[in-house]
Amino acid sequence: MAKDHQVKAKKYLGQHFLNDENIAKKIADTLSLKGYKNILEIGPGMGVLTKYLLQKDITTYVIEIDLESVEYLKANYLNLANKIIEKDFLKYDLNNVFNDESFAIIGNFPYNISTQIVFKALEMRHQIPEFSGMFQKEVAQRICEKEGSKKYGILSVLTQAFYNAEYLFTVPPQVFNPPPKVESGVLRLTRKENYTLPCDEKLFYKVVKTAFQQRRKTLRNSLKTLNLSDILREDVIFGKRPEQLSVSEFIKLTTLIENDIN
Repeated sequence: MAKDHQVKAKKYLGQHFLNDENIAKKIADTLSLKGYKNILEIGPGMGVLTKYLLQKDITTYVIEIDLESVEYLKANYLNLANKIIEKDFLKYDLNNVFNDESFAIIGNFPYNISTQIVFKALEMRHQIPEFSGMFQKEVAQRICEKEGSKKYGILSVLTQAFYNAEYLFTVPPQVFNPPPKVESGVLRLTRKENYTLPCDEKLFYKVVKTAFQQRRKTLRNSLKTLNLSDILREDVIFGKRPEQLSVSEFIKLTTLIENDIN
């Protein structure tokens, strides 16, 4: 592939290529680079963010499913050649590359899989101390939202159970090719010092998801399917709606349910 060849954005991959160098550098600078030796960039495209990562004193890997983008990166970033993973991030076992080593995640994430990317990162949180990147603005806000808001939901609670989430800045559509129909938002997730839960993790996920599936109802009604005792359901916490509960209150709720079930 010729070096000046431009990769065509593919709709089915959700590609919108960032073409603003200042924003790319700003995103690259969101990571602290502390406590790990590797960065994994998801969906580098033509490397607008990659070039700034490669300037840092850390090992940069990229994972890219689009073969045309892979060819472009190989032609234009020779020092990246053996660090390009030609795989689907959601399906690939990253320990083939990192073993059990820690690594940060960064990227301008395809909107159509961004939530799934977060959920996979949560599964691998013991290896991912930092995570930053660009999402559809609404999704970035939802991840970082606190209790009491209509935007606060499953993604907010599950992410913030393990990470401190910060919404950093908004990016307008016109700095992309092609421009998306919505604004974008950049966030940073920093893993909490204690990222294990003092309750059953599977039950925690189940309680959070079940509660928000009927978010207008009180927990007394939305959690009926868990077959809880009448005595437990009289607890004051069950009179609340899910968006009223903080992460720590969801942990408390799960502990109450765990004790009730057992």
